[in-house]
Amino acid sequence: MGLLYTGVDIVEIKRIGSIMEKHPAFIERFFTEREMSYFIDKRLKAEHIAAGFAAKEAVSKCIGGLIGIKLKDIEVLRGGRPEVRLWGRAKQKAELMGIGYISVSISHSSDYAVAFAVAKGGDCDVSFDGGGNESNRQGCY
Repeated sequence: MGLLYTGVDIVEIKRIGSIMEKHPAFIERFFTEREMSYFIDKRLKAEHIAAGFAAKEAVSKCIGGLIGIKLKDIEVLRGGRPEVRLWGRAKQKAELMGIGYISVSISHSSDYAVAFAVAKGGDCDVSFDGGGNESNRQGCY
């Protein structure tokens, strides 16, 4: 059957706008080239960047959190239905959990951006320690 992993995140758009003003490298630090290209097409509006950030956070919760991985290792491509691609340690963690596909839904209002992610995993539950390393397997054969 497989386990389902979920993640949700909500971001205040004004907060992301403020961070972008104070730290211009914010986008380059957390987003891939393809994600940045989308934001440039959208005129670097804070609501799109906040939604992208929320999507990355929601996906990270599906794979056991951000410990040991970088946000750039989670790529959310848009232009229709969002497409999630994992790289580096994020991909390794997802593979350990038997996750083959992650779906994410993204939305925003004038004040908040929200994302909800669902991942279908294998038949066993894998958890990670404080260093992002596998610490427990339940139901694995």
